[in-house]
Amino acid sequence: MELCANAERCGGCFYQGKTYDEELKIKNQGLHELLEPVIRTDDYIFEEIVPSPICEGYRNKMEFSFGDSEKDGPLTLGLHQKHSFFNIINTDICSLPHSDANEIIRATREYFAALEITYEHKKAHEGYLRHLLFRRAIKTGEILVDLVTTSQWDSAMRVTAPQEIYEERAKELSEWFNRRYSPKAQKKHKMPTPDRYIRVAPPMKEEAVLNGWKDTLLKLKGEGKIQGTFAGILHTVNDSLADAVTDMGTTVLYGQSFFYEEILGLRFRITPFSFFQTNSLGAEKLYEKVREYAGFRELKKEQEDSPVRKPVIYDLYSGTGTITQLMSSVAMKAVGVEIVEEAVVAARENAELNGVTNCDFIAGDVLKVIEEGGRLIKEDGSYEDAPRPDFIILDPPRDGIHPKALTKIIDYGVDRLIYVACKPKSLARDLVPLQEAGYKVLKLCPVDMFPRTNNCECIALLEKVSDK
Repeated sequence: MELCANAERCGGCFYQGKTYDEELKIKNQGLHELLEPVIRTDDYIFEEIVPSPICEGYRNKMEFSFGDSEKDGPLTLGLHQKHSFFNIINTDICSLPHSDANEIIRATREYFAALEITYEHKKAHEGYLRHLLFRRAIKTGEILVDLVTTSQWDSAMRVTAPQEIYEERAKELSEWFNRRYSPKAQKKHKMPTPDRYIRVAPPMKEEAVLNGWKDTLLKLKGEGKIQGTFAGILHTVNDSLADAVTDMGTTVLYGQSFFYEEILGLRFRITPFSFFQTNSLGAEKLYEKVREYAGFRELKKEQEDSPVRKPVIYDLYSGTGTITQLMSSVAMKAVGVEIVEEAVVAARENAELNGVTNCDFIAGDVLKVIEEGGRLIKEDGSYEDAPRPDFIILDPPRDGIHPKALTKIIDYGVDRLIYVACKPKSLARDLVPLQEAGYKVLKLCPVDMFPRTNNCECIALLEKVSDK
């Protein structure tokens, strides 16, 4: 991978300047060093890392921030500068998402900069622009763009502060500096400079500005500057103090509030905030390995009435139900449990879209959904009527599985478990109690879902060999 212009400043890519083969070797070695010390058997298989089918333009989702790269500098739109919370550098040359993202970022930044519409100041919590969410399906080419702002249109424009306000700010900073540091310590610290701007209401209406932005993006398609097709252009309000994308109300400016992606023959409807694997082609490799580890063969039509009972499969931490649906063809019943309610709604819609009828999805924390004795508690307090599982697939968030939830999972006593880890350190931790409970590691396989970053997924297959 050639070094990009932001190689020394951007905190996004980790392996710039190295070949992808070199990157895979480093990741593979790191996972061996992390996981082998905790595995309590010698007769397991540690498979070679599965590479991503593509390592540039693979991300189907990116979140970009508005800000500046220097105090009082021009508007920027991109990623955080390395080791900095405040500085945002322009990243309209990023190779991680499809190149369509770069055109959309550049056009968006130039549009709002020309109007002097400003970003939300993180300390003062004044301003308007916060994030730009870009999603693009690899298979369908559909694009969803969401502009995330505050509701503070009255402070959306940046203008130079009157001299008296600037002087008052300078005086306040000077007094703070003198209180904060002794005369001796002041020689080691730089006096902060006051903000040269104030934020005021723009002369134009918010609706007109948003529609102008929408038209600017649609023009990119009309001029042939982007390859994909806009499924939707959205505006989301977020007044949360946290520097994260939170939906406090979304308006559709163009099209619809979702797009479609395809994984292994199934079609998935994805909304702006739905969890979905960020590497669609890599996800196919990941899920193919999960199905291989599950070891269940799909029955032909003429065998469907066979007396051999299909297994009941639980997919815990199921997200939008991708794995649940992919396993449904080999299961008598597949049950997904996910704490994010929106993801569960999407999972049910996707199952209906794909004609999958033997899946159930429950919204709730795995720790609370699994009652003592293994029964599943649904959202309304009733019990899920699914039989106890023959097989469990675990795909927890980065922090892994809560110890109490893991105890309840172990109590099912299923013969086999599959653990899909997006953070291998959490897998290393959770393997300890699983092995103490009588589970043996049979296979491990890293799958590189995040090329050019220092993250990698890992799948573990475990088998029950003894009762405690």
